[in-house]
Amino acid sequence: MNTHKLISALAVTVSTTALFVAAANPAFAQDSAPQDAVAEEATGQDAIIVTGTRRTDRTVADSTVPVDIISAEALLNSGQTETNKLLNQLVPSFNFPQPSLTDGTDSLRPATLRGLAPDQVLVLVNGKRRHQSALVNLNGSVGRGSTAVDLNTIPPLAIERIEVLRDGAASQYGSDAIAGVINVQLKKGMGGRAQATFGKYITEMEDVGQVDTVSLTTGSSDNPTITYTGKDRKRNDGDTYTFASNFGLPLGESGYLNLTAEYKDRSPTNRSGPDIRRNYFAAGDPREATFNRYAHRYGDGVSKDLNFFVNAGYEFSDSAEFYTFGSYGVRDGNGAGFYRRSTDARNRDWAASTTSFVPIYADGFLPLIASNIVDISAAAGLRGATGGWDYDLSAVYGSNRLDYTIENTVNTSLGGVASARSFDSGGLRSGQTSINLDMRRDLDIGIGKSVSFAFGGEYRNENYKIVAGELQSYVNGPFSAAPFNAAGGAQVFPGFRPANETDVSRSSAAGYAELDADLTDQLTLQLAGRYEHFSDFGDTINGKAAARFEVIDGIALRGSVSTGFRAPSLAQQSFAATSTNNVGGVLIEIGTFPVSSPVAIALGAQPLKPEKSVNLGAGVTLTPFNGLSITADYYNIEISDRITLTENLQGADVLALLTTAGVTGVSSARFFINGIDTKTTGLDVVASYRVPDFGLGQFRVSVGYNLNNTKITDRRVFSGFTAQRLFARQESYRLTDGQPKNKLNVGLDWDYDNFGLTLRTNRYGEVFLPSGFSTSANNNNIALAPGDVPGDIFLSPKWVTDIEFRFKPVESVSVAFGANNLLDTYPDRLPFGTVNGVSYGFNNSFLPYSSQSPFGFSGRFLYGRVSIDF
Repeated sequence: MNTHKLISALAVTVSTTALFVAAANPAFAQDSAPQDAVAEEATGQDAIIVTGTRRTDRTVADSTVPVDIISAEALLNSGQTETNKLLNQLVPSFNFPQPSLTDGTDSLRPATLRGLAPDQVLVLVNGKRRHQSALVNLNGSVGRGSTAVDLNTIPPLAIERIEVLRDGAASQYGSDAIAGVINVQLKKGMGGRAQATFGKYITEMEDVGQVDTVSLTTGSSDNPTITYTGKDRKRNDGDTYTFASNFGLPLGESGYLNLTAEYKDRSPTNRSGPDIRRNYFAAGDPREATFNRYAHRYGDGVSKDLNFFVNAGYEFSDSAEFYTFGSYGVRDGNGAGFYRRSTDARNRDWAASTTSFVPIYADGFLPLIASNIVDISAAAGLRGATGGWDYDLSAVYGSNRLDYTIENTVNTSLGGVASARSFDSGGLRSGQTSINLDMRRDLDIGIGKSVSFAFGGEYRNENYKIVAGELQSYVNGPFSAAPFNAAGGAQVFPGFRPANETDVSRSSAAGYAELDADLTDQLTLQLAGRYEHFSDFGDTINGKAAARFEVIDGIALRGSVSTGFRAPSLAQQSFAATSTNNVGGVLIEIGTFPVSSPVAIALGAQPLKPEKSVNLGAGVTLTPFNGLSITADYYNIEISDRITLTENLQGADVLALLTTAGVTGVSSARFFINGIDTKTTGLDVVASYRVPDFGLGQFRVSVGYNLNNTKITDRRVFSGFTAQRLFARQESYRLTDGQPKNKLNVGLDWDYDNFGLTLRTNRYGEVFLPSGFSTSANNNNIALAPGDVPGDIFLSPKWVTDIEFRFKPVESVSVAFGANNLLDTYPDRLPFGTVNGVSYGFNNSFLPYSSQSPFGFSGRFLYGRVSIDF
């Protein structure tokens, strides 16, 4: 796209947004000042932090461990309205790939910190533990086998700031805080903002051709002949409307009530390439010439989100404040499966004919996985001071519900007439209740300048459920039997069966103590310890020591050592999903089994243990002159007993073990195990500079860099299974090399009177994709290094640049327009067919980009935004 067209598209986008906001927002008039004018808290070295310490006066500059502060302004000066995407732009060690064709993960995508698993970072809201989602990520995505917190349920407009603690903190907060802690602080301020954003993708798919003509073939040739226009395929899609409003009201003379509502409507994107395979049963079928070669849908699914947040408090006296916050969110989304061609066996109507091929859908079909997600959270507490102690007593409840409806599909085993086309496939439920008491006081013990001592306890109850789907979603119909051998259950996602249903709970109780002391003007010491008991696996004790020493004014050294743990989630212990296949005329079960099931036990499964970690950190902070801050921190994280999902275990020895244990009708199984030990090392460098005023406005420059490396240091074996059979090459390298080894963030913010500009660019390092096209022996061989197997692919480093320009036509109104991925950067095109003697098959012809791309594969997004402060 040339510059003129780019500017024209931006102008149209802004104009459209202005019309939407004019229709959606009446005029407001209040005496209170706009929130942004009064609520932007200091985010430099003098900012007070509440994450990683329970002191009330600890600043970023004085912290013994690295803490980043992301301001509300930084979150709002972007076309992104998903919190995960914003953090991916702003935090160098944060990674948020956007996979497709991964079932429920298409609607609830996980993120990672420091290259570790999504469930190895703890998420807090207002300092309180946030509940995890019910979804287990199972299908070919980063974070496979994990459950995660859905940060995208939190509207950016509700956030005052985000504190990212990049250090192990299990001794302070409990399970999951191995990679670090993300603490989302909600707004409290008066006044408000209403805003509307509209954007869409206007892009050209790099190295993906536009089909010109299709020539029919007959005889020996299987596929039609495709000719191309010679130009890359253009796409204008993914229309996204976001309407959000936040406002704060006083409650009497000493209270506050802050409310946020957000509605987001995202249309699907499609980055599929042409499917060059024959679609119809007979070679030379004239319909081949007019069939839509882009019938697959590869990209973002439909997503309609409605989120509400409330944050409130009231001071009864100087020593007692009641507070409450909570959220309610609904997301209706869908993701696509693989397109079933007309000639696909899964599209055969055996009821119509058992001798000739009759398709159920004449042109084939694209099955859709619709997800309905309901997310609820409620917290209440009392805090204040009594007897020289600060206290905080709180209770938090959170739940996540995910229901599946499979649409535009069929249960082939029932036949085309008997089978429905839409199925209720059941769903998942998770819930969490936490009760916390935190006590803190300053001690005068004759040692040091100031000493803060804190202790407290936590009780937590967790619950996990699987709900079965309707009968047709999972049943094996009459055509499952030989000689038909049709697959049972709803195509693309068979429903959960009654045998999969589960309802499990556990509880835990913990106590901790923390000492944070400024021993001298130069030396700070922090000590913490925590004991925790879980009803399902027992006890764990963890500790932490951290220190900071200011060598000279403006230069300080800091370091930490800690132990940590992550409790196996109830989902990992109890998730079950099975399907039935016909093998040699015998119906057999294939699926994921709980570790406590007879199938898993027969194959050697043991009750899951917690993951354990040892974290080491060392860094330097530099503030050589006013406005400039530089931090560099090294980390070393060793994790033992990491929980992984096994490969599909099958073969004669598997059948022998199952038969000996009295288990029949099962030939392939996978389950969770404490499978590997890993070591992750890396370096975080973060710098910011506020340029002195020289008459052309305010300039702020920020740079962040992350270098990360993960290695598997040990593997478990049992029941005669080799290490590579339990956790083979592809999943091993997805864990260690499936995320960028390095990442660079650079940002520039400029404000002058009523104008503003934000420019951000990110460089994402190399990602390795192990071959899936070589021999089975090669694909499973964990001894083969990257590049040793034919078909290994390396995604090259890429730069992605975002820009936004803002202006205020009047004081209370702000108009912005910009582009995410301004230069329309795509990940490397994946090879297909036979290239350099390696046969890659044809799937990559229509799936041209990898789902592991750290910045997605959607292309340029143009947007406009109108905001009204009141």
